[in-house]
Amino acid sequence: MTRIAVCPGSFDPITNGHLDIIQRGAKVFDKVYVAVLHNFAKKPLFTVEERMELIRKVTKHIPNVEIDSFHGLLVDYAKSVNANVILRGLRAVSDFEYEMQITSMNKFLDENIETFFMMTNNQYSFLSSSIIKEAAEYNAEISALVPKEVEKALKEKFKKLHNGQK
Repeated sequence: MTRIAVCPGSFDPITNGHLDIIQRGAKVFDKVYVAVLHNFAKKPLFTVEERMELIRKVTKHIPNVEIDSFHGLLVDYAKSVNANVILRGLRAVSDFEYEMQITSMNKFLDENIETFFMMTNNQYSFLSSSIIKEAAEYNAEISALVPKEVEKALKEKFKKLHNGQK
């Protein structure tokens, strides 16, 4: 039996915390789909395609990771790729309450899909994409917090935005 997991998220942008969970998850599961959510309620900095390309670049060394995107219910996406596990990272106790609600709803929608929680490495426990974007916009040093490809993409994106381009 192949163990297939889906690691969902906005990944706007991917951080070293996300990458830590993906790399460790790839050691546990035979295949990990990193699934970028089309969240129409949020105004992302990067397009879904840009996020997917960044994730491809930083995970190219992990042979059992595949990058994809989805909209709609996560359990429906998981079923579409024959995954029976959702892989989620936890940074702090504050994440747990929200994740517990989501996990309970997913279990209600499909009792065959399990959620696998991994604690993020302590050095990344404070990281979020929002914090990274805010720091990067003001030229803070973020090289220890994101892959170099992401740091470069953030600098380019904010330079364009500040110059009035899209």
